[in-house]
Amino acid sequence: MVANRAYKFRIYPNDEQKILFAKTFGCVRMVYNHWLDRKIKQYEENKTNVTYTICAKEIAAMKKTEEYRFLKEIDSIALQQSLRHLDTAFQNFFKQPKTGFPRFKSKKRNKNSYSTVCINGNITLSNGYLRLPKIGQIR
Repeated sequence: MVANRAYKFRIYPNDEQKILFAKTFGCVRMVYNHWLDRKIKQYEENKTNVTYTICAKEIAAMKKTEEYRFLKEIDSIALQQSLRHLDTAFQNFFKQPKTGFPRFKSKKRNKNSYSTVCINGNITLSNGYLRLPKIGQIR
């Protein structure tokens, strides 16, 4: 059995890290909204669902295009987690319709946050510094 842990930290990023966080929040929101729109259209047209696997493969292809090159600048796991959250929201809606249909994320309504996963020690905490992928060490 795998144990999941979540931690909340008060961090003090420098100016460069603040920019990277803003980019990460924006990209995660953009990916979520892009695929939510795609899932809605697919369901209306064919009554089928776009699975997480399809989304993840296509996001890798999106990163290679000129239009979405900026997605390479942020943590890829954060993008994958955004897709997982969307997939979970859709599954919950179809299993329990009272949960409500997934809504688009907005800058104003949602707090800025993203999820990432610790793989091979990519996230560490030592000497009062938190090390995150693509962001670096944060006080």
